[in-house]
Amino acid sequence: MQKPELDPDVADIAPDSHILTGYDEAHLVTYLRLLDAAEEDADWREVARIVLHIDPETEPERAQRAWESHMTRARWMVSNGYRHLLRGGAPN
Repeated sequence: MQKPELDPDVADIAPDSHILTGYDEAHLVTYLRLLDAAEEDADWREVARIVLHIDPETEPERAQRAWESHMTRARWMVSNGYRHLLRGGAPN
């Protein structure tokens, strides 16, 4: 498994795969930050700006799509993806 960056840039859309991807491994910290923000009821626009590096004022549709897809993936990691991590990470 590759070491995740602390504050990486993100794709416009997170992966939608039934297996763990290299992108997931690289963005584990991003997913954790998103889940923490959701737990604190943070405004998605603030989270998009700070965590995803997308300004919702200038790119509202892109910011919301990215936030929604990454939140969905973060929740998948909690319910399913972690199992792949325990087995050694994403397939090469």
